[in-house]
Amino acid sequence: MARPQKIQALMRRLKLRRQPQSINSLAEALSCTERNVKDIIRQLRDDHLVPISYDRQANGYFLDKNYGESFELNEVWFSSAELHALMTSHYLLTNIQPGWLDEYIRPLRGRIETLLKNASHDSEQLQQRVRILQIAARPTKPEEFKKVSDALLNRRRLYIVYHGRERDATTDREVSPQRLVYYRQNWYLDAWCHSRNALRSFAVDRLFPARILSSTAIDVPNEELDEHYASAYGIFAGKPNKIARLRFTAEAAKWVADEQWHNQEQSRVLRDGRYELRVPYRDPRELLMDILKYGSEVEVLGPVSLRKETARRIRSMHAIYREEA
Repeated sequence: MARPQKIQALMRRLKLRRQPQSINSLAEALSCTERNVKDIIRQLRDDHLVPISYDRQANGYFLDKNYGESFELNEVWFSSAELHALMTSHYLLTNIQPGWLDEYIRPLRGRIETLLKNASHDSEQLQQRVRILQIAARPTKPEEFKKVSDALLNRRRLYIVYHGRERDATTDREVSPQRLVYYRQNWYLDAWCHSRNALRSFAVDRLFPARILSSTAIDVPNEELDEHYASAYGIFAGKPNKIARLRFTAEAAKWVADEQWHNQEQSRVLRDGRYELRVPYRDPRELLMDILKYGSEVEVLGPVSLRKETARRIRSMHAIYREEA
C-alpha cells in the first residue's frame, strides 16, 4: 500500500471508530510497522494540522472534536504550503486571464480560505503582497476566451471570424484548436485551419466572434506541432532557415547571458567580456524588435540581410531625431 493510501486508510479508521485505536491495531490495518504509523500520524499533525490525539488511559489514538477544521479536500491531503500554492496559482491565472477558471475554482477557493483562516496569512495577504504587472497585454473577453478553451479541451471545431492586424483583413474560418499559447503576455491559438488546410496561429483577442461547432476537431501530433511552432524564433512559425549572429557589449552581457532567446541557441563569452549569441530564425520581424531594444549595446554580425535591415531601421530612427542630434 502506497503512503497516500495509508494516510487515507488511517483517516477512515479514525473517523469510523469511536474508541481510541492502539498503535498495534493501526499497524495491522495499514499492513505496516508501528514506526510507519507513528510517522504518518506525525505528518498528519505537522503538515496537515489534523488534530489526532493520544489517550494514555486507553493507550490509543483518536480524532478530537475539532476534526472538522482539518485540511481535507475530497480525500486528497494538502499541507498549508500546498494550499497557499493553489491559491497563488489561482491568483496568477486570474490576472493572466480573468474569468477563465472561476466557475471551477470558486467552490474550492472558498473551502481553502476557510481551512486557512487560522494560518499566518490568507488570500487577502497574498493579493496585497504579490503584484503582477501586465505590460502591453491585449485584453481578451472572458466569454470569447472560454469558448476557445472549451472547444480546445472538448476537442470540438471552432467557427471564427478573424481580423489580422498585419493585413488589416477579416476572414471567416473553420479551425481545429490544438494549443493555447500564452506568449509575451498575450494569448494565441495554434490551430489546424480547414480553410487553408494548414497550421495557423490566431491572436485570441482578434476573434470576432467564435462559435463552437458540433464536429470533432482533428488532432495534429505533438511532434508536428513542435516542429512547426517551436523551432523558429518567436511567435512566427516554420522551420528556421537562417542563423542570427549577435555580439553584445560586456555591459549588456550581464543580462543577455542569463536569458534564453531560443532553445537551440549557441553562445560564448569572449575574453574581453563581450557576449556572442547565435539564434535560429525564419521571419526576422520579432527578432529585430529584440535586437533594437539593446540599441548600441549589440551588433548584428550576420547574416547580411539581417544586418542591412537592422541598419535601415536605425537610419529611419535617426532621421526622426536628426535635428536634435
